[in-house]
Amino acid sequence: MSVNERITENLVREAFRKLGYFDDASDTRVEEQRSQIADVRRLLKGASKTGGAGFGAPEFIVTSMSIPDFIMVVECKGSTRYHESPGHDKPADFAVDGALTYAASLSTNFHVIAVAVSGQTEKELTVSTYLRARGSSEAQVLTARSGASIDQILPWNDYIQAAQYDAAVESARVSDLMAFSRELHIFMRDYGKLTEAEKPLLVSGTLLALRNTAFAKSYANYAPAELQRQWLRVVKDELEAAEIPQAKKINMTQPYSTIGVHPELGKATLTHPRGVLYELIAMLAQHVLPLTLTYEGYDVVGQFYGEFLKYTGGDGKALGIVLTPRHITELFADLANLSKTDIVLDTCAGTGGFLISAMNRMLSTAITEDEREAIRKHQLIGVEQQPGMYALAASNMILRGDGKANLYQGSCFDEGVSKAVKAHKANVGLINPPYNQRGAGLSELSFVQHMLDLLDAGGTGIAIVPMSCATAPSSEKTSLLKSHTLEAVMSMPNELFSPVGVITCIMVFTAHKPHEQSDRKTWFGYWRDDGFVKTKHLGRIDQNQRWPGIRDSWVEAFRNREVHSGKSITYKVTAEHEWCAEAYMETDYSLLTEADYEATIREYAIAQLLLASRAGSGLDVEDQ
Repeated sequence: MSVNERITENLVREAFRKLGYFDDASDTRVEEQRSQIADVRRLLKGASKTGGAGFGAPEFIVTSMSIPDFIMVVECKGSTRYHESPGHDKPADFAVDGALTYAASLSTNFHVIAVAVSGQTEKELTVSTYLRARGSSEAQVLTARSGASIDQILPWNDYIQAAQYDAAVESARVSDLMAFSRELHIFMRDYGKLTEAEKPLLVSGTLLALRNTAFAKSYANYAPAELQRQWLRVVKDELEAAEIPQAKKINMTQPYSTIGVHPELGKATLTHPRGVLYELIAMLAQHVLPLTLTYEGYDVVGQFYGEFLKYTGGDGKALGIVLTPRHITELFADLANLSKTDIVLDTCAGTGGFLISAMNRMLSTAITEDEREAIRKHQLIGVEQQPGMYALAASNMILRGDGKANLYQGSCFDEGVSKAVKAHKANVGLINPPYNQRGAGLSELSFVQHMLDLLDAGGTGIAIVPMSCATAPSSEKTSLLKSHTLEAVMSMPNELFSPVGVITCIMVFTAHKPHEQSDRKTWFGYWRDDGFVKTKHLGRIDQNQRWPGIRDSWVEAFRNREVHSGKSITYKVTAEHEWCAEAYMETDYSLLTEADYEATIREYAIAQLLLASRAGSGLDVEDQ
């Protein structure tokens, strides 16, 4: 190693020192040349810059306990002449080339931030920064969220902030979370003996407990039974510290109390000598906590709740619970064109997915900290009837930073709740009402009308409901149009809520402006393809990254009321009409293919055979 190169290393080391990498309060770990982390050593074996069988030895290797899926490698060269080769194919001679070589090896297990540094003085120091997401085929130049290039050594958290919103990184992290949720379900079932209702409460309670620094550092030191008691104590402390009215705190605490006395969690077993609860806390600390600290708009608790519902024999479906996919909650925020001045209401809050997406969108338009604090404290209003779900929603908002003070526990139709909600003067409503809740006043459109009734005049209400609400005549449709204007209806993908078999549409209303008094036509969109595909183990995913482009085209067409053949149309409707694009769009026959014709003929033939078979068996065909 040349003297000049040591000077460069000293400059990097000094920059790390000034930026707090070596501070006692920091959890960053800086290693030089060789790592003590077994996975890192294994991956760098054979990653020699000369192409030989030796170990790769970056000048610096940076990791963090709180963000274990990221690693940073720094490669130095004394002279800026050897900063980067044109083809990035000379790793032994050039800093960028060497850093990218190490990143290629480490990206099997990690998201890698590769930093190349050259120069002899702080003033002439040349820095290039790349990101190679785990499992990706190549590295990309890493830029700050503002879009500016990263041409200096930054604090660790600034690198993470820049890298974690990369599409490949986020996709990998979400896939990891879904896979982990299945693993966690099995563990909870086999060792914790937890019910489907208890599982998400344990997840949300543990994430709350891990917010407590003392508990996060000490939970490994408790005996199993004592850990269970400390877990409940810390959860209660975190809820007590939250800005929630005392009566609501009691409602929130009660569901967690059953976890605090669960007989299986406080036991040590031969398989898990430190106790089942310890194993669960450790797993969540490693796999889930970093996401709650990273993605403000991601409904982590809701993701677990949705995954756990897939394994139950029908608890969720029996209650009409159909949790809204994240990309749809974000789409609602776009359709409403939310800004920092809006006040958003969800009268069927569930785990808080709509409120979280709304908060994230509104915060992105805020400029000052006062504006951001006002959004969190005063501009997010939710109602949830089920105590367990209410606890999940409130804990979810606490994990997001705030917004929990305006969550109400009870029926949204309750007069006291309605009066309290209306006082907030919300101008935007976003809901996914319970499905199939037959009974007086419990149809999906009854929830929609009540949400609209609670909004200020001229407010925007958006709901996703079963398509049958739009196509079948009903007194609810008539009642809705007497008070509110139907602005748009969009037909959604058939398998949007897979594995729950419900076909849905999105309805957009203007509150307190009677539809019957307007000459305005309703805009209908045919939004059957969102780019997501159903996979065996991961459910519906945006496998080919089509969603961002599709979303942008949908939102633009909706805002401008664009009419495109086969995609959208405007039509003046009443309560007697069908509220769906399919009823009014003209077919663009130029788009039909021979394969479409053959598929339709096959479906028709199969349907006829089934009808003939049932008729032959003596069954009433109309009843099938």
